[in-house]
Amino acid sequence: MEQVIALLRDYGLQILATVVIGYLVGSVSFSIIFTRLFDKKDIRTMGSGNAGFTNVLRSVGKLPSILTFIFDFAKGLLAVYLGMLVFQASGAPFIVKQCGIYLAGVACILGHVFPLYFHFKGGKGVLTSAALILIIDWRIFLIVVGVFLIVFLISKIISLASISAAVSLPIGTFLVTYFADYRPNLSYSFDKGYSLAYVVVTTAFSLILAALVVGKHHANIGRILRGEEKKITAKKRKN
Repeated sequence: MEQVIALLRDYGLQILATVVIGYLVGSVSFSIIFTRLFDKKDIRTMGSGNAGFTNVLRSVGKLPSILTFIFDFAKGLLAVYLGMLVFQASGAPFIVKQCGIYLAGVACILGHVFPLYFHFKGGKGVLTSAALILIIDWRIFLIVVGVFLIVFLISKIISLASISAAVSLPIGTFLVTYFADYRPNLSYSFDKGYSLAYVVVTTAFSLILAALVVGKHHANIGRILRGEEKKITAKKRKN
């Protein structure tokens, strides 16, 4: 791990640029933007008060929620893609590139949760996290989405499905990176491929992502435990 730290120190400027770019991209809150366009209101004053897809669906309607879904997902992809470009241009080793990708994603989610442009009050980062996972590793994405869909189909509660998916992220990350990537490639050095350091770093970042998402759902967890969390329903707009 000392070698990893040394490499990260050598690429400090790229890391800083990636974090700043990710945060600024993440700070664009599309739930707030589309709610203002469609309803002339602030989504943070409606329903649950959360600036996210589910609250837009319940409080504003289907079209704004679909647009929120698409654009929140897309901004996660954009942040990670820009982070990849920064490190590819610098010729960084494999593990540093992976760290950069995760840093871009974490920064984007922090921007989504604490948006610079909207007084640091944003959403819970579920869709942005999903976009990050998809662009990093489609195998882990399938695990997380599978957990989400199973829990949602059983419970019809998006918050419970989101929490379950977040919890599955570090577990899925470890299983995939250790058994599918590291074990078949034991001859790889730490900076050139799927080394044990790669497993540790990616699992650690996935834990951070999961903690961010679960932490933002603390109120939902309380309502779930009390049996008060609402099942998903869309607001019927008047003609």
